[in-house]
Amino acid sequence: MGPQSTPDLSTQASSLSLSTVAVVGLGTMGTGIAEVLTRAGREVIGIDTDEAAARRAVSALEAATARAVQRERLTERERQDALARFRTFTDLQAAADADLVIEVVPEDYELKRQVFAELDTVVRPDTILATGTNALSVTRLAADSQRPERVLGVHFFNPAPAMKLVEVVSSVLTAPTAVAAVTELAHDLGKDPIAVGDRPGFVADGLLFGYLNQAAAMYESKYATREDIDAAMRLGCGLPMGPLALLDLIGVDTARTVLEAMYAESQDRLHAPAPILGQLAEAGLTGRKAGRGFYTYEAPGSATAVPDAESPASADEQSAGRTVSSVGVAGSGTMASGIAEVFAKAGYKVVLAARSLEKAEKAKARIAKSLGRSVDKGRMAAEARDAALAAITPAGSLDAFADVDLAVEAVAEDLAVKQELFKTLDKVCKPGAVLATTTSSLPVVACARATSRPQDVIGMHFFNPAPAMKLVEVVRTVLTDDEVHATVRAVCAKVRKHPVDCGDRAGFIVNALLFPYLNNAIKMVEEHYATLDDIDAAMKLGGGYPMGPFELLDVVGLDVSLAIEKVLHAEFRDPGLAPSPLLEHLVAAGCLGRKTGRGFREYARR
Repeated sequence: MGPQSTPDLSTQASSLSLSTVAVVGLGTMGTGIAEVLTRAGREVIGIDTDEAAARRAVSALEAATARAVQRERLTERERQDALARFRTFTDLQAAADADLVIEVVPEDYELKRQVFAELDTVVRPDTILATGTNALSVTRLAADSQRPERVLGVHFFNPAPAMKLVEVVSSVLTAPTAVAAVTELAHDLGKDPIAVGDRPGFVADGLLFGYLNQAAAMYESKYATREDIDAAMRLGCGLPMGPLALLDLIGVDTARTVLEAMYAESQDRLHAPAPILGQLAEAGLTGRKAGRGFYTYEAPGSATAVPDAESPASADEQSAGRTVSSVGVAGSGTMASGIAEVFAKAGYKVVLAARSLEKAEKAKARIAKSLGRSVDKGRMAAEARDAALAAITPAGSLDAFADVDLAVEAVAEDLAVKQELFKTLDKVCKPGAVLATTTSSLPVVACARATSRPQDVIGMHFFNPAPAMKLVEVVRTVLTDDEVHATVRAVCAKVRKHPVDCGDRAGFIVNALLFPYLNNAIKMVEEHYATLDDIDAAMKLGGGYPMGPFELLDVVGLDVSLAIEKVLHAEFRDPGLAPSPLLEHLVAAGCLGRKTGRGFREYARR
C-alpha cells in the first residue's frame, strides 16, 4: 500500500498534534526521550516488558525533574504535572491510544520487526510508528509493516534531554505528512531536526563511526597509544572527547553493530569494523558499561578511568635529552612567526631566519602585533612582551643558525624545498643540534636523508595558530635517535605544548583521522543525501564538533585539503580514501575556501 492510497495520513497527519506518545523500550535512551516529551507537555506511555526497567525510568524522571526544580528550570507544580503525564506499562496494548509510537529497543532487527508487527495490531490506522535505530534499515522495517507509509525513523542523540539534534529518517515508502508531523513535534520539543534518507548511520553516525573505526584500527596497529590518539583529536580538532574514550562511552559492541550495518551497504573498507572491536566485544570488554574497554574504569558504569598496564610512564621516568637554550626558526609565514613567538615567550633565544632580512623583520613585526594583542587582553604583562620580542633576532640567511641547539623549519609544504633547506642546515648547524620539520603531510625521513645526520632529524608538527593550539605531533623516523626524541618532548613541555608520539607515515594522527571524515562528508553532498547545512548542523549538534565539516574545509583551504587527501590515498592505497571529485572540481575552479571568497560556501570579500 503506497502513500497515495492512505486517506488517513494524507488528510490528517498535517493537523496531528501528536499529543500522546508511546515510548517502547525504557533503557537510557527511551527514558531520556520520555523525559523530553513529558516536560514538553505530552502524555507519555512508557512500555517495557521488564518491570524493573519501568521502575528505573520513573525514578530517573523523578530525579531529573527534581534537579530541574533545584536549578529553577521548573516549578514544583510543573514537575508534578510532568510526572503525572508519564505512565508505564509492560504490554504493547498500552499503545492503543498513542498518536505516535517511538521504539528504542535493542539494535536487533528481528526484535524490532516483532515490536512493529504487534503494534500493527494495536494502534489506530493514523498512528505514526517511529524507530529509534541508527544502524538498521528503516525501509525494511516499513516494508514488513502493514502500513509502511506511516513508518519512519526518529533518531535522538544521547543524552536525549541535552542533545539538540534529531534526525528524521524517511524511506521511499514514508508519507510526507508523517515526516512533517514528526518534524513539527521535534521543533516543539526544542530540538533541531534534520531530514535524512535511509542509510546506516544516517548523517551524524554515518560520519562519526567511520572516524571512530579508523581510530580503533590506528590503535590496533600500535601506531600510537590510546592516550596520544585521544589527546591528538581533542587538542588538534577541539573535540570534547577522544575517539577511543568515545567508543567506550557509546559501547564497543554498539559501535561494531553500526559499522557492520554500514559496511554491508557501502562495502567501503573504511567501514569494515576494526578486528579489535570484535575482540573486545567478544571478551565482554564493551567500554564504560562493563568497566573496561579501551580504558579501564573504577567500576562498571563509571566515567572515571584508572591506570592499567597500558598507562604511560610518568614524566620523571622518561629519559633526559640534550640541552636546548637557543632555537632557530626558518620561514616567514604565519606558522613560522607563530612558532617563533611560542619559543620566545617560553624564554628561549630565537633566531628567525627568512630568505631576506626584510622578510624576517616583517615576521618579527607580526609577532609584535600578536604579543600586543595579548597585552591588550590582559593575558600578558608589557614587560613579558618586551622580553619575548628582545629574545628574537631576525636574520636573512640560515647561516645565523650556526650556534642554535634546535632548528625548526616552517617553510612551504614542498619536499624539494624542504630537502634543500635540510642540506643547508646540515652544513651550518653545529654537531648535536636537533633538526626539526613542521611538515603535516610529507615524509620526515626524506628530509632526514638530505643530511649527513639523519639521527638528529625529527618532526615537530605544530597546529595553526601555533600560539593558541596546545598540540604538537612528535614524529620519529626509523633513524631518529632516542635522545633527540627525549629532547623534543622536554622542549614541548617547556613551551607548554602537549606532545603526542607518532611514526613517520602520511597524516600522522590528526590528519589521518580528520581528512577521511571530511572526504566522506563531501561524498554525502555529492550523492545528494544531505545538504551542507544539515551535515554541518548534524556534526555540531550531534557530535559536539566545534565546526561542521564544510565550515572547516573552507577555513583550512580546499587546495590544502585536497593535497592532504591525495597524500593519504597514495600512501594507504585504500579506494575509500580517494579524494572526492567534487573537491577536485572546486579546487580546479579556484574555489579554495575563505581565502578566495568561495569554497563550499560564498563569503563576503574583505
